[in-house]
Amino acid sequence: MLVITYSDARKTLASILDRAKNEGAVVIKRADGTMFRLSPEKSGQSPFDGINLDIHLAPGELSAALADARSDSAERAFRR
Repeated sequence: MLVITYSDARKTLASILDRAKNEGAVVIKRADGTMFRLSPEKSGQSPFDGINLDIHLAPGELSAALADARSDSAERAFRR
């Protein structure tokens, strides 16, 4: 794992991020000795994973509701 100074990390942030992505983590060390681990977030998951909605709509019901909403929105825009 790469350990790099804060000053060097500031100069080469893009390459540090690439290295963290490829190696799993990079440690950035300040002059006072404090250290921070920079690691990539796991991706590939949808923000909607784990959300289960039990909604039962008749065929065409969602389309009709969206059309009504668009129509109402257009009417409000013309009244202004």
